[in-house]
Amino acid sequence: MVGAAFVVLLLLGVPIAFVLAGTALFYIVWSDQTLLLQSFAQQMFSGIESYGLLAIPLFMLTGELMNEGGITKRLVSFASVFMGRTRGGLAYINLIVNTLVASIMGSAAAQMAVMARAMVPAMEREGYPKPFAAATTAAGSLLSPIIPPSMLFVIYGVLAQIAIGDLFIAGIVPGLMMAAAFLATLALIGTLRELPMGSSLSLRERLIALRNGLPTLMIPFVIVGGIVAGVATPTESAAVASVAAALLGFAVYRELDWRRLPAILMRTGLNASIVIFIVAAANLFGWVIVYEQVPQALAAQLSALTDSPLMFLLIVNLALILVGMVIDGIAALILIVPILLPIAINQYGIAPYQFGGIVCINLVLGRLPPPVGAGLFVMTAMTGVRPGAIVRALAPFLIATVLVLLCLSVFPGLVTVLIR
Repeated sequence: MVGAAFVVLLLLGVPIAFVLAGTALFYIVWSDQTLLLQSFAQQMFSGIESYGLLAIPLFMLTGELMNEGGITKRLVSFASVFMGRTRGGLAYINLIVNTLVASIMGSAAAQMAVMARAMVPAMEREGYPKPFAAATTAAGSLLSPIIPPSMLFVIYGVLAQIAIGDLFIAGIVPGLMMAAAFLATLALIGTLRELPMGSSLSLRERLIALRNGLPTLMIPFVIVGGIVAGVATPTESAAVASVAAALLGFAVYRELDWRRLPAILMRTGLNASIVIFIVAAANLFGWVIVYEQVPQALAAQLSALTDSPLMFLLIVNLALILVGMVIDGIAALILIVPILLPIAINQYGIAPYQFGGIVCINLVLGRLPPPVGAGLFVMTAMTGVRPGAIVRALAPFLIATVLVLLCLSVFPGLVTVLIR
């Protein structure tokens, strides 16, 4: 009955936070556990009572300041210095810039929107098919849930009660693997079809691009470097990065206007409040799941099905892609982790860092294929390209992502190698 209420609310298009809170409330009334109503508000508050969640609005603010301050277009110019007259050069630049932006923004949807505006028109002007330009940009956005900082990693770290800084470090190697897999996919596509040649820059243009682009590298260095060196927590690094983005926009590039700052802060606050409210509501739903001992029941069924950690991860991979296709990534993460993480650790001895990387990649991967394809429709809205055309061009990148997921499932050391 409770599951039916969840599905009905979801199909009716009710916002996911209200679906989660409403389902929990329905369970309490339906099961006549009205005493639980006394803890209703407390459970919502406890879901967001975490210092680590402060990183979310700060990373969002960094992304907003980066967009408004002209940092993205300078990253594009910086990356173009190293490509020259390479076949498919602008497509490579697209992926390289996506990798750099992923180390700043932390949100796949936000990154997709930003990079679609910056890269798709530029690629179209150079003769790339528009569906291919949109697909390359969408593929690059898949890097954001794994290359630190990652909004999903912050929420996963809070749910799993593990150090978010270590989780960020664990994402470095898998993130670089995904970037390398996408570049290799692009090289393969380039050998099978004629992609436009990249434009050659004069020495003076290269020097100007390097001069303008080098300061932008300060932001990912502050975020990742501070965490890896152990001198700052992820939240502190996010705060310093937002200050660095503001300084670049106001003092160095002079594209930020003080009069736009209230609007930027308002946008950041609204977007962050949506995420935080989903976390609070999902904590209620997780509370009901734990109260009903769903993890224990599922663990018993999975143990009867297989005792192999690899087989368990393969089942999880398939299930999470399907879940990510119909439920928002943040909500799905909060629903799934309290159920599956204890099983992964206690029944199969899987490290929480490995499990976190696999979960986050799968949930964002599920945003691109039909039928729901939330990320796919973001790209369609930004570019005007039909979803079917984007999916066809995107297929090689999706296959590359699945291969990376298989590698992470088979070789857990790829995730934990950098953790001290």
